[in-house]
Amino acid sequence: MNRIEQLSQWLEDERCGALITSEVSRRYLSEYASTDGILLITKEESYFLIDARYFDHAKQQAKNCTVILLTDTGKQLLELLIKHGIKRLHIESDTLTVRELEHYREILHYSELDSGNELSDKLREMRIIKSAEEIALITKAQRIAEKAFERLLGTIRAGMTEKQVSALLEYYIMDSGADGISFDTIAASGINSSVPHAVPTDKELKEGEFLTLDFGALYDGYHSDMTRTLAVGSVSEQMEEVYNAVYSANIDAMQAVRAGVGCKVADSVARSTLNAWNGLDKYFNHGLGHGVGLEIHEEPRLSQSSGTMLRTGMVVTIEPGAYISGKYGVRIEDMVVVTENGCDNLANVTKNLIHI
Repeated sequence: MNRIEQLSQWLEDERCGALITSEVSRRYLSEYASTDGILLITKEESYFLIDARYFDHAKQQAKNCTVILLTDTGKQLLELLIKHGIKRLHIESDTLTVRELEHYREILHYSELDSGNELSDKLREMRIIKSAEEIALITKAQRIAEKAFERLLGTIRAGMTEKQVSALLEYYIMDSGADGISFDTIAASGINSSVPHAVPTDKELKEGEFLTLDFGALYDGYHSDMTRTLAVGSVSEQMEEVYNAVYSANIDAMQAVRAGVGCKVADSVARSTLNAWNGLDKYFNHGLGHGVGLEIHEEPRLSQSSGTMLRTGMVVTIEPGAYISGKYGVRIEDMVVVTENGCDNLANVTKNLIHI
């Protein structure tokens, strides 16, 4: 059963439909990428309404739906709702704005718009488990990022700025075959590495500092995500100890990940390991990880507030860190695929401390 059929089967009866308006959900269901358009899912048939910019392309590539040239949103959608007798229309409550909701209510007066969370929850439930094809695309994105990282290691040196390092890594990612970058690359050195989501600055890399690189590639709509912390020259024994603690937390958490284990439990394992290293868990100020796919941050969330259980086919990050304010920080991040008996690490890059 394809994705549109799965969603169609979920609808309560023939009088119910689903209005798909977000870019990522349209892409996931139809397997066609566009910055605009509307998917209408019914029990009988599904439609992709899209304007002239994409129409010819969508007719060739959009799957499992009838592609219609969009000329008048209200008129065309209303005709389809009446044709199929749709009296209740589910919407994506977590992506539609209040203004957009009121607009659709005004033009689609034939149907009651259900602004509850049911459709958004269903789409999250579908997307949280990755197919073999999705895992292959995420893995391809990861290999591209790794190729760029290995190339960067032969280039960066003390004296370069964080902005230069970030720009160079992003160029290498694109030059290695990516469609784009997963997110704005983080290159944070010295005191800046103590900020988990630091923005690259004009600060120069200096001997004896850490350099944290958080980066990813985008390939055919799917993201990769990886972090490595490097040493610029030699670093102090205390810094190496913090690095080894985070390394151990990464390994221990990864060994805890398997189907049936709670996301909160995996997070707790990493914190317990850091605590055993002289109480470094107090410097770990974010969740252990998150899902990755068509978006860089997806469900599930591996954190103390999560009630989700890990399931086979989930792709999640394992990214413990320790951020000592005013000094330095360390983060090591891998993507893994959850399996019945453990997990498969998608990263092929060493986690041993690399000196540049």
